[in-house]
Amino acid sequence: MTTVQHSTDQIRNIGFIAHIDAGKTTVTERVLYLTGRIRKVGGVDEGTTAMDWMPQEKERGITITAAATTAYWRDHQVNIIDTPGHVDFTAEVERSLRVLDGGIVVLDAVAGVQPQSETVWRQADTYAVPRICFVNKMDRVGASYERTIESVRRRLNGNPVAVQVPIGAEDEFRGVVDLMEGQAIMYSDGRDDIGEPPEVIPVPPEYERAYLDYRQEMVEKIVETDEALLIKYLEGEEICADDLRRALRNATINRELVPVLCGSAMRGKGIHPLLDAIIYYLPAPLDVAAVTGTVPGTEDTEIREPIASEPLAALAFKVVVDPYVGRLVFLRIYSGRVESGAAVRNVTRGNRERMGRLLRMHANHREELPEITAGNICAAVGLKDTFTGDTICTDHKPVILEPPHFPEPVVSVAIEPATRADQDKLGEALRKLSEEDPTFVVRFNDETGQTIISGMGELHLEVLVDRMRREFDVEARVGRPRVAYRETITERVRIEGRFVRQTGGHGQYGHVWLVLEPQERGAGNTFVDGTTGGVIPRNFIPAVEHGVNQGLDNGPLAGYPLVDLKVTLVDGSYHTVDSSEMAFRSAGMMALRDGARRGKPVLQEPIFEMEVVTPGEFLSDVLGDLGGRRAQIRSIEGQDDLQTVRAMIPLGETFAYTTALRSLSRGRASYTMEFRHYEPVPENLLRTLANIG
Repeated sequence: MTTVQHSTDQIRNIGFIAHIDAGKTTVTERVLYLTGRIRKVGGVDEGTTAMDWMPQEKERGITITAAATTAYWRDHQVNIIDTPGHVDFTAEVERSLRVLDGGIVVLDAVAGVQPQSETVWRQADTYAVPRICFVNKMDRVGASYERTIESVRRRLNGNPVAVQVPIGAEDEFRGVVDLMEGQAIMYSDGRDDIGEPPEVIPVPPEYERAYLDYRQEMVEKIVETDEALLIKYLEGEEICADDLRRALRNATINRELVPVLCGSAMRGKGIHPLLDAIIYYLPAPLDVAAVTGTVPGTEDTEIREPIASEPLAALAFKVVVDPYVGRLVFLRIYSGRVESGAAVRNVTRGNRERMGRLLRMHANHREELPEITAGNICAAVGLKDTFTGDTICTDHKPVILEPPHFPEPVVSVAIEPATRADQDKLGEALRKLSEEDPTFVVRFNDETGQTIISGMGELHLEVLVDRMRREFDVEARVGRPRVAYRETITERVRIEGRFVRQTGGHGQYGHVWLVLEPQERGAGNTFVDGTTGGVIPRNFIPAVEHGVNQGLDNGPLAGYPLVDLKVTLVDGSYHTVDSSEMAFRSAGMMALRDGARRGKPVLQEPIFEMEVVTPGEFLSDVLGDLGGRRAQIRSIEGQDDLQTVRAMIPLGETFAYTTALRSLSRGRASYTMEFRHYEPVPENLLRTLANIG
């Protein structure tokens, strides 16, 4: 495989994003096969796909970690990231979308838009990522191209424009009509000729009417986004395919339209046109807005263009511990160039590092590169103190790029080593895994003496514990999953913290006044130094903040972390001899904990959005069970015999729900969940949950 670097306008940085089981990994596998990146087509069920390389992925048949690769199509370099679909691994999607220029949203032609489809769509909106849709599984019973497009319009508030019409559906699906060129792309029914190019023929007569209707709608949508074409259209002039394609490309990049294609990845149908659409409609690095960074130590901003002559600016978006080459840091190069072995600066953390080997990744395989230039994605060996979200620059004109943002973990378990020999290895394994995964949090509970690990769900933690056993040879005992509750205050309070100890020789003296105020939900914790006149020396202020942060770890109600607090240091005093950092740290922690008790604290629980799909005959039983779990029903929609129930439900009420739902529906119903926000726990349950904590 060539390692020639293409010009920036010939690069596409794209990712496949979707709900679990929509077929992302299968689509990626077919793309890699057709581009010659792999020589044999693997299957998810057999655990033989190139991108699902982890043992846990092969065994479970799901994508767990975002895997990167590079393929080549029509003289273009396509950097691909295959992302997970399961909600527990949403952080992988978040960090991938932060560095991608375009996305392919894979939709199930039977189910249409599903809950995680909505999640990844919102994530793509957050990072202003242009996207196209690929309606997969057109050969499945119940597949509907029109219904899926309508669900994009209704549930995602997207503006889809079909650029293809399927020829047949379900087991009669044979190909597509290309609305741009006015021709049919036909595939054979053989399963051993996936790599064979499709047959291009005139539009079949029975599809002429559908072709004309769909094309008329497509042309009208496209010309609405291009004034020059709109004038030609209104004057009755014929608009050629190249002009339509150019206008659709601009509309896609500006996120005015979403091109929609269809196919069956399992049978390799529709993948050739999809690859063409990636080149035609998704942006090169030069087509998207130049990245903006903050000048260190100031509030000034600088724009960096994606060209090699600019100063280096790269964002670390993923850290992986590779058993063969060690610690890998995945980078998106936004501007400039960097050579293997070059000295660089981690602007976020203020330290200097040496860029070791530069690698182009293909899942867990590697190709070495002498240098990497703007617009590319690579992995680097040797960056020992660089973590997810850090910015790498040279000393010349450094900037700090905005890091990806990750949700707070919602499920916790206690973990302890199985034997004394596992004691030290456990700590090292937890440290390395938390470096890799920003949504995996490790903390030590001083009151219980337990190590608590928190993640995005039961599956998330189960996979991490399994990785500890396989990759780090650590056996551990894990407690039952517990909800990661939070605590906060509801009233403003001014509180004093005084730490005074007098012994022989120097004593200890630290004295602070804090103001604690509740913030909006999701605002996080903020520490503000509001002192004036030197009432506390400047060198002791960080110690106060450190003590406050320690106090935030254990709330007054049940020992859960305190969130959404603004803590302002407003006053205090010191002793010229006896004051120390330790004394002010203790004073800050004491004031915070005392203030939290007096600020009318409340316990908060994570609320999830749940979608249950059940045959109509079991609907009443499902609704009754959800009512007993404190769920708030938001909507019930019917499609044929299936009923879709959407509800908001506390996470604590959902443990073992899989077994309950199977029992209620004889195994025919299914559900998905996604974290939404935290809400105060009802008063009647507060005492029970406090006892649990």
